[in-house]
Amino acid sequence: MEQVKPTRMELMKKKAQIRLAEQGRDLLREKMDALIQEFFKILANVSDSRDELEQVSKSADLALLIAQATDDPVTLKSAGFATRRSITVDITGKNIMGVPVPVIEKKRVSKTMLERGYGVIATSARIDETAERYEAELDILIKLAETETAMRRLGAEIQMSRRRVNALEQILIPELKSQAKYIKNAIEEREREDLFRLKKVKSILERKKKKVTEKKRDAAAGKM
Repeated sequence: MEQVKPTRMELMKKKAQIRLAEQGRDLLREKMDALIQEFFKILANVSDSRDELEQVSKSADLALLIAQATDDPVTLKSAGFATRRSITVDITGKNIMGVPVPVIEKKRVSKTMLERGYGVIATSARIDETAERYEAELDILIKLAETETAMRRLGAEIQMSRRRVNALEQILIPELKSQAKYIKNAIEEREREDLFRLKKVKSILERKKKKVTEKKRDAAAGKM
């Protein structure tokens, strides 16, 4: 505590720092609670989307196996090449309690038979069904990419807020309170010492005054 000056001004400064640190801790707690609520809302959506993805993925794989087993391999391969194309997405952003998260805007992946690019007459309904189910799987994957990224960012912000709250609550605020207590005790000790010295000086002055009074009294008595 040698670096702390035991003065009333320093004590006022430490008390102001304690109030500020406690306000910061309370605000961070409120932010963390709000982030946790948002996190669990998104988590519920992610959980539902993952379940849906699992079902759609199994359905798509099964449709492909059936098409591979019953359709001409060349026709199936040609249809696969015909449907290969890039998927364009526009990524913007939004803030959730000050945390930037992505927003993916896209055109729907699912297409009609005529939009897929392969000959309708040469292909079977099984190939159409396979393409349709994989397109549905891609739609869910893109949706999951947005929500899972948002969930990870919120989770990281929650952890950071928790570390800051712990640092304030377990390190900074106790240290400031300890310093304030040290300053207060030092001031009180100094005041007690000052009071003791004042009493001692007063006692000495009273004794001197008494002696002077006695001398005057004795001198007056001698003259008589």
